[in-house]
Amino acid sequence: MLYIFYGQDDFSLYQAVEAIKNSLGDHEMLAVNTTSLDGQHLTLNELRDKCNAAPFLSPHRLVIVNGLLQRFEPRRGRLRVGKHANAEFQGKLGEWQGVVSYIKQIPVTTVLILVDGKISGYNPLLKKLLPLAEAKTFPLLRGKSLRAWIQQRVSNEDGRITSQAVNSLAELIGGNLWAMSNEIQKLLLYTQRRSIDEDDVRQLVSYAQEASIFPLVDAILE
Repeated sequence: MLYIFYGQDDFSLYQAVEAIKNSLGDHEMLAVNTTSLDGQHLTLNELRDKCNAAPFLSPHRLVIVNGLLQRFEPRRGRLRVGKHANAEFQGKLGEWQGVVSYIKQIPVTTVLILVDGKISGYNPLLKKLLPLAEAKTFPLLRGKSLRAWIQQRVSNEDGRITSQAVNSLAELIGGNLWAMSNEIQKLLLYTQRRSIDEDDVRQLVSYAQEASIFPLVDAILE
């Protein structure tokens, strides 16, 4: 089975990987049968060797590859369109042009997960693998989606939060769900399970707005 998870929301992506791990049985035995690979330097033969290995005292073997798709991401400003684009993309794949035929033969005991950051629809390896995979993209949450996530996260922890507090959290922290999750935990402890209001957010989380200026500047420069 092949999964492809990619996007800038690495918090939700991490949770998706953990959900797959939880579905594969005993955690201790799965840990013995889990291999993580650096996709930036991986060869197709190395991937075959890891995926073809039989699991040890477990029904499954888990192989996680980080950054393989990014390796073939077209450079900005150099995208071609039209009849020459497909030939150019195929040339970039090199030995990885044979990955489709291998994925079709992957052992049923192996679960392969490709994990990546932001990937474009022009990525030649992604285009080849999508028909064979269960794929999901994880963009940064914004606006209504982010506010709904905050509300749901608080509810999952048996807490309550006002709409004004939700708006304040979204404004101060933005789509960094790792930081958001930590701040929600802090607020729940601080409020002792009473409803979180806007004053609570301003008192405990206001520093995050100052800290967020650094990723903001990076985003503007990019």
